[in-house]
Amino acid sequence: MNLKQFSLLNFLCRLLAVTIFISTSVAAQESYIAVEAHSGKVILELSADTKRPVASLTKIATAMVVLDWSDLSDSSMAELAFVPPEASYLGGSNPMGMVPGDRISLRDAMYSMLLGSDNIAAYTLANHVGRSICVRNGLSRNPVDAFVGEMNNLAQAVGMTRTRFANPHGMDTARQRGSSTARDMARLGIYAMRHTGMQYYVKQKSRSIGSYRGNQRRGFKIANTHTLVGSLGINGIKSGSTVLAGPCLATSAVKPNIVEKMPNGSTRLTPRNLIVITLGSPNREARTQELIKQGWERYEAWSRQGRPVADSAREFLIVPKF
Repeated sequence: MNLKQFSLLNFLCRLLAVTIFISTSVAAQESYIAVEAHSGKVILELSADTKRPVASLTKIATAMVVLDWSDLSDSSMAELAFVPPEASYLGGSNPMGMVPGDRISLRDAMYSMLLGSDNIAAYTLANHVGRSICVRNGLSRNPVDAFVGEMNNLAQAVGMTRTRFANPHGMDTARQRGSSTARDMARLGIYAMRHTGMQYYVKQKSRSIGSYRGNQRRGFKIANTHTLVGSLGINGIKSGSTVLAGPCLATSAVKPNIVEKMPNGSTRLTPRNLIVITLGSPNREARTQELIKQGWERYEAWSRQGRPVADSAREFLIVPKF
């Protein structure tokens, strides 16, 4: 073996060691939680209050600020937004190949962001809506910063006390590193899946959308990066991954309502919706499938036992409705 071959072998061995170290570290730091959304019953959890990056799960908060803004301001999701100049420096996922100056409807930007994990779409949404927020409130500040401020206001409103969002896309940079916890992200997931518009966006396996470059429409078919959607009753919500966060997955799974005849002749419907958050799971899909199966088994056993409560503060996760 010559010196060049030895150097290459040494480099490959070091690279393998680093990869193994990173994989082991991510596995050791795994966090997860499974919560039944309507009762708030916490069914399974591991290190659910550990603060950590959550990658593109951040985009759930971005989507909800956009949808809340649209509802409150009576703004149309058909509005066109311009991709701002600074979006060219983002990097990361850009499935539509958008560049500054391109135009895209807010609706299609939402699809690209939520299904394709599009960072350019997330930034464009934040810039457009943030600008509107600044105008309406008489603010003189960077529109994306104003938007991120609203993301953090939303987090506080739904009880995410251990969360700080740093940007609308979830990428980790030297100056922008947000963090959250599995429990806090479950709160956000519950809040998000109450919105029928959000439900419709994230349940799609793929979607044909488009953007405009000059006068030319450029069509795309965006596939959902949450590959489990459509199986096990899963109707969304978002995948994510960065080097610091590891593989992450936020999932909503539903079962048919329980229908009960009451003594007075009325009918009671009990909806069932499991929210599962996995953070830093080396195999996020397998872990999520496991948690859904175990989660439903434990939830149904708890229901058969009459839904006993020993410590309501710890056993339940209540997300305010407003």
